[in-house]
Amino acid sequence: MNLYPADMNSIQKAADIIRAGGIVSFPTETVYGLGADARSPEAVARIFEAKNRPFFDPLIVHIAEQDQLFTLTRDLPHQALKLTGRFWPGPLTIVVPRSSAVPDIVTAGLDTVGVRMPDHTVALELIRVAGLPIAAPSANPFGYISPTRASHVQRQLGSRVDMILDGGPCTVGVESTIIGIRSDGSIALLRAGGIPVEEIEESAGMRVALPDEVSGPEAPGQLKVHYSPSTPVKIIDSSREIDIDDSSAGFIFFTRPLQDIPGDRYEVLSEEGNLREAASRFFSAMHRLDSLGLRVIYAERVPEHGLGRAIMDRMRKAAARYDREANDEDR
Repeated sequence: MNLYPADMNSIQKAADIIRAGGIVSFPTETVYGLGADARSPEAVARIFEAKNRPFFDPLIVHIAEQDQLFTLTRDLPHQALKLTGRFWPGPLTIVVPRSSAVPDIVTAGLDTVGVRMPDHTVALELIRVAGLPIAAPSANPFGYISPTRASHVQRQLGSRVDMILDGGPCTVGVESTIIGIRSDGSIALLRAGGIPVEEIEESAGMRVALPDEVSGPEAPGQLKVHYSPSTPVKIIDSSREIDIDDSSAGFIFFTRPLQDIPGDRYEVLSEEGNLREAASRFFSAMHRLDSLGLRVIYAERVPEHGLGRAIMDRMRKAAARYDREANDEDR
């Protein structure tokens, strides 16, 4: 069994594993990460192997001290320091020019690197004890549901990970917001996440560009099909689209069931309509319903503002696999 409570003895053991070139799953405020020494191409390659992740998809480097940012980057735009001062530690990743200390495998050969400082005592202590930056995508097989509990990691990756630190459930529950900061100081949203874009715009004093499409991955989570359970997901707007008597269907609702659903085949994200609570429960809801062996999971849309933007981004990417498979059947 490679699952350990996240006490100081376990954190020290995990740090030793990372320094020796191993991979460790650890909690952050967003989701559980799968970490390796960001300076070692060989160690980082183990992450790609464990996740079956394509090498063209770049990783985020996690740090515990602001000084580490300067070793990983060069020519930092002034907006980068302004925003990290406001939102770090926290669920914000900045994509900025990288230094020669960052291996190509981390950035998928790009001239930029994504960096963030997690707002979680276990993650920060692990980075400090290891004494090095940690490259860490989410600790799940590539393209599947992100883990918000250690048990999710154990079930999805198991023995492919040298050690799993159990720090309890993640409080934010969706991945970090990723922004690209250009040399001219302009900002582009690359992935919606744990910090609403409205807060970034307010702090930066400028509009954040919301590109409809990106020519190639600048950051994790930009592929059209991602964050998917094994069970197909279909997005719904109203009760007319569901059959409550279909025992092979599961349901994710925003505030309350659209109809009287029998049994335990549904999840409510937030009875109070709180988008922060809904975001923290979304992946866990998909994990539980996915474990029931259902034919389909119907997911109700949530309001698309604040953290609702991140929830809908994950929901659409989970549903993209359903849409693609349906189209394949029609051909």
